[in-house]
Amino acid sequence: MTLEPVLERVTTRATVQDMVYSQLRSALINGDFDPGQALTISLLAGQFGTSHMPVREALRRLAAENALDVSRNGSARVPPVTLARLDDLCRARVAVEGLAVELGTRFITAEDLARLVQIEDAHTAAAKAGNVYSMLVGNRDFHFAIYRASGSDVLVQLIDTLWLRFGPYMRMLSKHVKPLVKNGTHEPYIRQHLAILAAIDRRDEAQARAELERDITITWDLLKELCG
Repeated sequence: MTLEPVLERVTTRATVQDMVYSQLRSALINGDFDPGQALTISLLAGQFGTSHMPVREALRRLAAENALDVSRNGSARVPPVTLARLDDLCRARVAVEGLAVELGTRFITAEDLARLVQIEDAHTAAAKAGNVYSMLVGNRDFHFAIYRASGSDVLVQLIDTLWLRFGPYMRMLSKHVKPLVKNGTHEPYIRQHLAILAAIDRRDEAQARAELERDITITWDLLKELCG
């Protein structure tokens, strides 16, 4: 399976550095690059239609966020996957995202909840259609809609950074999920979202947190096997 990053040509000179950075960051979060994959400045600059400078700056910024490994000569590489790193990231995700979903359940509005249902409907439809990329994007939209409802910019920023560093594992997950989506055995992921929704609808903060932690743990356990 090939999941190539969708990188658009950048033509607005005033914001070229930010646009290159934003696209690369989204591609990393979505798991568009393989673990250990080298990111060549010249190749990326050609895809973006820019000079080397904005690409080099974007790679530097992403390295500062621990999303890339950059050598002294400026070459960049997606971090490799390891069991120790997976455990470290998932423990942090359980703690931080658990608090965010508790607060999200407490403060979510009726309008927010209706939007959350729409997001999950689209996520489920993408899964049933076999569109893995849209399904993974929908998964992220679902989670972050809840986290933003917490009203905590700090938590949302922390979670966003964790998801960025989780990118190589998302790549592994997407490759594993694709055949499951095709044969219809992806239901556990959808069921967990529905369980989270039900708990939020009841304003049951503890249950919402428990279901969110179970959602992360299901993926964590699967990735442990894939890392092995």
